[in-house]
Amino acid sequence: MTAKPTNPENPKDQIGVRKWRHIVSVPMTVLWEVGIGMMEGAMKYGRHNYRAAGVRASVYVDAAMGHIGQWWEGEDTDADSGLSHITKAICSLIVLRDAMIQDMLVDDRPPRGNLDKVRSDLQKAVDALFEKYPDDVVKPPFTQVAATTALFGQIQAIINASDWSTDVSGIEGTSISVNHNQ
Repeated sequence: MTAKPTNPENPKDQIGVRKWRHIVSVPMTVLWEVGIGMMEGAMKYGRHNYRAAGVRASVYVDAAMGHIGQWWEGEDTDADSGLSHITKAICSLIVLRDAMIQDMLVDDRPPRGNLDKVRSDLQKAVDALFEKYPDDVVKPPFTQVAATTALFGQIQAIINASDWSTDVSGIEGTSISVNHNQ
């Protein structure tokens, strides 16, 4: 079955595709995870408490950035909920954005910075670094995938040097099974 963008015979298609809501553009898998994250918040604090009590911006920015930072540093899952730290960050941002839309935000951000100057100055610094270190000189980053690959390589070297045999690939998530040769 080939999907068509609209059905010219159905007038609802012509109007429906232009409506303000586009839930079908949001991945349902992420939406389902967010639903569980929001359910956790509802169980802890009361569903939609943020609409009644208001939201202090700094609390939710700190929560979102904290979850993103934990994920960035290699901790994939929030210990309290078992959900991805990214999902928890999204939940924090949803509450923050809803408070903005509902006029329930306590805006405790610092006074606005001179962002145009800061961006300009920082871009000059980055441009200078790229001039100093051209692409052919810049070293590749050390990443989790590279670390995992190196670990698998070390395990393979140990196995090769012993009476054990197996094939260990450097692909992240590979399970290792070994057979002892005696």
